[in-house]
Amino acid sequence: MNLVRSEKNNRQIALWLLAGVAMIIVQVLLGGITRLTESGLSITEWKPITGALPPLNDASWQIEFEKYRTTDQFKFVHQNFSLSDFKFIFFWEWAHRLWARLMGFVFLAGFIYFLVTKKFNRPMIFPMILLFLLGALQGAIGWLMVKSGLVPEKFFVGHIELTTHFIAALILLGYTIWFAMKFLPAMQQKVYHTSTRNITIGIFILLFFQLIFGGFMAGLRAAQTAPTWPDINGQFIPAAFNELSPWLKNLINNKLAIHFIHRGIGYLLLIFAFVFYFSSIKITGNSIFSAFRNSLFCLFLFQVVLGILSLVYATNSSRFLWFAVSHQFTAMLLTINIVALIFIVKPNKSLQS
Repeated sequence: MNLVRSEKNNRQIALWLLAGVAMIIVQVLLGGITRLTESGLSITEWKPITGALPPLNDASWQIEFEKYRTTDQFKFVHQNFSLSDFKFIFFWEWAHRLWARLMGFVFLAGFIYFLVTKKFNRPMIFPMILLFLLGALQGAIGWLMVKSGLVPEKFFVGHIELTTHFIAALILLGYTIWFAMKFLPAMQQKVYHTSTRNITIGIFILLFFQLIFGGFMAGLRAAQTAPTWPDINGQFIPAAFNELSPWLKNLINNKLAIHFIHRGIGYLLLIFAFVFYFSSIKITGNSIFSAFRNSLFCLFLFQVVLGILSLVYATNSSRFLWFAVSHQFTAMLLTINIVALIFIVKPNKSLQS
């Protein structure tokens, strides 16, 4: 009877965590739309409680608009904005923040429910607390990101702050899905194959750096500087690759160098996914592993295509928005996929003793 109750509790906890995963995905997509519509600086204050409600009358809207009019983004980029234009960008930033509040409530309500009903085992409590800390940290990073764009001579949020916010969201996503998989019976059947495990870890590391450079691409609006493919403005290795000094600055602030690196890692990941697929094709007997193995290569191939389309349509704002958001969504699916493979694939048992 206790075993049946434990399995039921685990299933409920897993569903709660998976709901959190879905909410994190929506939150990151809302963040992407907020960035692409240049909406992130429309709300110039952080009000965790009262900020949950949008302006409810014309006077309140005018007050918020006046606050935005003091930003350099308004003065130098959106100086022709009407109140109606402001309401559009305000909506996306408000929706992004509201969803974050809702997500926090869902996690907190679930935690309290499972704790009070004693459905958590003692070892679960610390990982749950860590989950909340990661969520709180993500909120703090988000506000620091917004503040980075509310200073003189800044028209947008800083690309390093934006990338930190993005990576923190993906860490939260990966941690939550890892935790959820511990409660899913189908994920408990492992594959013991050291070489496959090593390739999986290699792909994970490469993907981590690729996501960082993807954040730099987004924050610097680098796609618009070279909306061409397969070349980069007529060159395969841009002449301006080393134009900044000291050299390391090129890896952080040089748009064309970041372009080149982001594209190169993308191609390399596709090759690694190809090697992973064919080197593990003989592993049978685990349908979950087979599904994630197959989807990994397909997702990387699709991601490269989306990246190319995002580049060639970078100067077409409407098409670029859809391709860029899809590119970001696929990045999250890849994150989930590789985390699941690391969860399933273990070194050979003889090496674990």
